[in-house]
Amino acid sequence: MNLVSISQALLVAEHLSFSRAAQVLGVRQSAVSRRVRALEDELGVSLFERESGGVRVTEAGRRFFDRSRAGLAEIDFAIRTAGNAGCGGEGAVRIGILSSLSVGFLRDLLVRFREEHTSVVVDILEGSTREHIAGINERRLDIAFVAGEPQAPRCDVAPLWQARVFVALPNGHPQAAATDICWDLLKDERFILSREAPGPEIHDFVIQRLASLGFSPSVERYHVGRETLMHLVALGFGISVMSETGTATRYPGVVFVPLPTEQDVLPYSAIWLPGNDNPALRRLLSLARSMSQVRSIAARAGVTS
Repeated sequence: MNLVSISQALLVAEHLSFSRAAQVLGVRQSAVSRRVRALEDELGVSLFERESGGVRVTEAGRRFFDRSRAGLAEIDFAIRTAGNAGCGGEGAVRIGILSSLSVGFLRDLLVRFREEHTSVVVDILEGSTREHIAGINERRLDIAFVAGEPQAPRCDVAPLWQARVFVALPNGHPQAAATDICWDLLKDERFILSREAPGPEIHDFVIQRLASLGFSPSVERYHVGRETLMHLVALGFGISVMSETGTATRYPGVVFVPLPTEQDVLPYSAIWLPGNDNPALRRLLSLARSMSQVRSIAARAGVTS
């Protein structure tokens, strides 16, 4: 088994086509097919179901590719880290995030960290809170920034910042032109939320807030990303909720209206292993705590930063 065969099989899985994978690689389709077949023989399972219109990934293939992607990413990171150390660099840090870096604390943190530590290799991985906690415990990640204050066995968790919460409404909604909106006006609405990160945290927030007011919301959850979810809002499937970081992108037919109270914020935390002595991680944590303190003081003084 070799990395070339695995990489080519991953490319076939990405495009669901041997011919397309061969075009991307600039080789003959038969060469890709032979490598993948040899890999399947070595594994003793079929990674693909071959059909006239293309291929379909089998369940065994899905599991293999999920692990293989992570493994190849680790190898790539190790190569870049070694090269960085050989050139006298400051090391590397692997960071897990939920989704958007368009605005907010995390974006500002990463900008400052890269400005102050230009030689550190920064690797970013998107995923769910559960995936990131597993990655930290398995030493595939140094730190993750997630919504809420999750229970993370063997990990340290530090709340760092809060993000305002907005309601996503279709343009024709009666409250679409409002400057803010209260929960009382939303108690009879149908909420549509994503199962992808940070959807589960948003779901818990909506349930808790409405339950605290004596309401039981109607919630439908979809296996879609943020963009598709916003299109569903525009089409009238329901309304949605997201933190401020997700409102920087504009979607046709959708408006974002903030919730007004101090309780309508979503906390975000850092998670890491206390025994991880990576110097780059420690520098990132120090900067994050410093920025968090400054913003907390500014917020208490009524100053935005």
